[in-house]
Amino acid sequence: MPRRSYDQYCAVARALDAVGDRWTLLIVRELLGGSRRYTDLHADLPGVSTDMLASRLKDMERDGLVTRRRLAPPGAVTVYELTARGRALRPALTVLADWGAPALGEPRPTDAVRAHWFAVPLMARLARHFTDGTAVVGVALDEGEFHVLLGPDAAGTADGPRYADGPAERPDVLLRMDAATCAAVADDRLPLDRGIAAGRIALTRPDAPDADPA
Repeated sequence: MPRRSYDQYCAVARALDAVGDRWTLLIVRELLGGSRRYTDLHADLPGVSTDMLASRLKDMERDGLVTRRRLAPPGAVTVYELTARGRALRPALTVLADWGAPALGEPRPTDAVRAHWFAVPLMARLARHFTDGTAVVGVALDEGEFHVLLGPDAAGTADGPRYADGPAERPDVLLRMDAATCAAVADDRLPLDRGIAAGRIALTRPDAPDADPA
């Protein structure tokens, strides 16, 4: 299929040539959490057809946003991951999430929900709250778990908080809440400290069981 373009000498138009197609930015959202297999991507992008997902991934490889890598045995599967150019879209997704959070309201009957979909808007809120050296914050909802890494990565090159799907091996802090509370925190309608004080958010420190949970 020939590449579609706005054919406008404009930075916004050039960006939309690469990421303006349906599903592209949601694939970026998924891969911000780390490498994913094709089957994992398809499972966490309900509504996308296999043909569409394959086409979008091919386009994103062509545009230098995504790369494929073969895991060493015993995994020996192919995973997709963001390139540096793809990871550079994180601030754009954060702004979009902040802009879209007030429109969430109550989930519609047809809405799918994944816990890690709250990670992008939540990262900045957690970084703003945990300024005491906390490095790993686990977030547990009924729909699943994810964790946010606030400290530098192993190479010391992290340029801001990042997230990964699933529970952390050793979180410094674990937050438990329901999806409605998480949406309220993501939208800044509920400051994290107020949610904890009100009992809507349970905070525990797994490595310090005798410490004050608040």
